[in-house]
Amino acid sequence: QDYYGKELQKSEDLKTNACVTLARPLSKVVRDALERVHEEVVARYYGCGLVIPECLESCRILDLGSGSGRDCYLLSQLVGERGHVTGIDMTKEQVQHIARASPLPLSINPPSLPSFYQVEVAKKHVAYHMDKFGYQKPNVEFLQGCIEKLGDAGLADESYDIVISNCVINLAPDKRAVLREAYRVLKPGGEMYFSDVYASQRLSETVRKHRVLWGECLAGALYWRDLYSIAEEVGFKTPCLVSASPITIGSKELEDVIGEGNCCFVSATFRLFKVPDDSRAGPSQVTYSGGIPGHQRELVFDANFTFKKGEVVDVDAEMAAILQSSRFAEEFLIQAGKANTTTLQGCCC
Repeated sequence: QDYYGKELQKSEDLKTNACVTLARPLSKVVRDALERVHEEVVARYYGCGLVIPECLESCRILDLGSGSGRDCYLLSQLVGERGHVTGIDMTKEQVQHIARASPLPLSINPPSLPSFYQVEVAKKHVAYHMDKFGYQKPNVEFLQGCIEKLGDAGLADESYDIVISNCVINLAPDKRAVLREAYRVLKPGGEMYFSDVYASQRLSETVRKHRVLWGECLAGALYWRDLYSIAEEVGFKTPCLVSASPITIGSKELEDVIGEGNCCFVSATFRLFKVPDDSRAGPSQVTYSGGIPGHQRELVFDANFTFKKGEVVDVDAEMAAILQSSRFAEEFLIQAGKANTTTLQGCCC
């Protein structure tokens, strides 16, 4: 909080590209939606990927670490007026403390605002966006709370279709608790779609306690293999790697702290699915209908699977179960049959 609030005034102050790494090219639908988001909300945005999954109409979405609300307002348009987006970020007490301690008004240029103000920036623009989108009532809300303890914010079991997060989980000391809570609030068949920073090996105590490296999203990076084991322990199916980009460190001082142990960092986007225990799917042949807006010709599901409209694709039992139990079920014809290929588990490093 101190690092983002006092030391970072603009993206150029970052010492690595962890929070500004490029995501996949934006679709026209997403570009148009982004243009309708208030400039003050967009101005103080940090993220390591694009957390805009597909097939969102009428979905209920939870954004962990929503900050100034950019992703929430993007998704607000994509879920439509019948959908709903909840953003959760820092505690009310922290916001009030900073508001009392600082003479700065909320209306000043966002890049010079302490990060504590971000949730207040998000809240104050709800009416603006609902009017811009032509909605009769808000389909967005912002809560103060801890992403490791969503129950304390009143978030019930099996209440969301999708949970997203953009370069936030690395800042949480207890990542297992974050994934456990995300699993709890997801409906059966729900998805966690998130971008974060990962390391090619477990980090030393020196790195993990380094203040600047924490602020730069590196000291809290999870060893990528641990993501797989934690996800399985919590109950998710094998993580599906969507995309990954290398992170560069533009500081000799920080490079020296990390050392020469051949440790590298990546920003990676994964999707995790909560498949019901009673799923009976086996190896199958699936055919995409082309019915998802913006993805009529093909659906790039992850690094292993691109589904082209009308093309039969062999998938293993796990992918078949994901497609069959999730919101994607109506978009696919799924027929039992022996898969001809073995699905690879994506390694993000």
